Formats: sequence, C-alpha cells, structure tokens
Amino acid sequence: MEERTQLHWFEPWFFLFFGLFHLHRIWGLVDRRSYAAFWLGVLEERGPLYFCLMGLLAALCLGGLWAFFRHRGRNPWWRWLYVFGGGYVLWDLFAIAAGLGFWRELLNAMFDITSPFWNFLWGGFAVLGGGVFLLGLRLLRRAGAGSKEK
Repeated sequence: MEERTQLHWFEPWFFLFFGLFHLHRIWGLVDRRSYAAFWLGVLEERGPLYFCLMGLLAALCLGGLWAFFRHRGRNPWWRWLYVFGGGYVLWDLFAIAAGLGFWRELLNAMFDITSPFWNFLWGGFAVLGGGVFLLGLRLLRRAGAGSKEK
C-alpha cells in the first residue's frame, strides 16, 4: 500500500493557480494582438499588477520547493513539478527583473503575433494549464478526504 505523503494546505492551490494562469493563454489563441499587447504592457509598465503577480508566483514556487526539500526521498511524482516548473518560473522572474537582454529578446519573440509557432507555443501552455489545473482539483479532493479521515 502506498504511503500517503503529507499534503500541505497550499499545494492544491499552487496547482490550481498555475493551471488557471496557463489556461488564460487561450485568450492568446483567440486574440493574438490584444493578448500580446496586454502582457508586453505589463512587463514594460511594471505596475501593481506586475509586482503582485510576480510576488505571488515567486512565493508559490518557493513554497513548492520548500515542500519538495522538506520531504526529500518521500515525494510523490507531482512534487517534482516544483523543482522543474517552479525552478523555471523563478529563473524567468529573475531574468525579467534583472533585465537580461537575451531573455528580453526571447520574450519579444514569444509575443510576436506573426510567428508561425504562435498557436503551438500558447496552445501548449494552455494544454499544460489544463493538466495542472486537474492535478490541483485532484489534490484538493484528496485534502478534503484526508480531513474527513481524521
């Protein structure tokens, strides 16, 4: 029988939030121009939305990494998403904040509405978001079932 790993209160919310964050990219499949303009504007402006969003993303990723390392050797498969996905997000946030030139060029290429890869890129993020959101729902259900068992 599989040992149940302790589920921290924030873990389902981590996956639900990141799932929704990536699912919103469906907007980019529907209206490239407004999607790219909005996000490039957020990145350029660095207003309250930018700092709130970046702070929340960083806090969730750091919390996920904390949970992963706290349970070293006893992690279910989905906690590896904190290492790879969270590590990537923290790198992305650092590269944006530091103003790394090559990262800025990459972001500009990603938001190029004439790119033949647009649908593949943003569609892939949306599919990823759907899977991550479903994982969050599964963990939320497990958290609810665990509280009833006690």
